[in-house]
This record gives sequence, C-alpha cells and structure tokens, in this order.
Amino acid sequence: QVQLVESGGGLVQAGGSLRLSCAASGRTFSRYNMGWFRQAPGKEREFVSRISMTGQITYYADSVKGRFTISRDNAKNTVYLQMNSLKPEDTAVYYCAADLRPSGSRSQIDYDYWGQGTQVTVSS
Repeated sequence: QVQLVESGGGLVQAGGSLRLSCAASGRTFSRYNMGWFRQAPGKEREFVSRISMTGQITYYADSVKGRFTISRDNAKNTVYLQMNSLKPEDTAVYYCAADLRPSGSRSQIDYDYWGQGTQVTVSS
C-alpha cells in the first residue's frame, strides 16, 4: 500500500509560480514511476507529467512543456512539480499518482495509487 499526500497548491496570479510536492509513504518509492495529473472544473482528468524511477526520464503534456518541471528526491520519498509562467487555464486540482509498472505510462488507468489532490487557482 502506498499513500500519497500532495501539498503546495494555492492561489497565484497569471505569470506566477508554484511548486507542488507529493510525499509518499513506504520504503519502495524508488521503484515507482510517478505522475502528475490535473482536473479542471467540468473537465476530465488529464495527464500533466511523469518521471521515471530514477528521475532520468521525464515526459510532459504539450500544454505545460517548457513551463513545468517534474523532479523527484528518492531519499525524501517526494516528487515535485515546479510550475512557472502559470496561466488561468492551469487552474485545476492537481493529483500525483504512482505507477508500479516498470515501463511507465501517461494513461491514468495504469496508475495504482493516487493522492487526494491539491487545488491550484490562477487568476487573470
């Protein structure tokens, strides 16, 4: 069982930055590919970014590429999402998730554990 707890969300003006954190329980964090997803009001949850077990491989949705950076610290059992140049359309609840499969995925159905989410609101 893995428990994930997100933090760092909040209200920010357009153009600003936020850093989300996701702390994981357990001693096998380094064996999980980790992902960030988001769900805006009235929309389906969508992929944002993912990172491999070692942190060497990262992927981003086109909508956030160049603005968001995913990273992880396996010693701290934590994955981060640095969000810069935020836009009102980035407003959503952001979720981190753990994927136990070795290959990693952008598809949320492949993720085994989810956090409760953290709200990010970007004002114009």
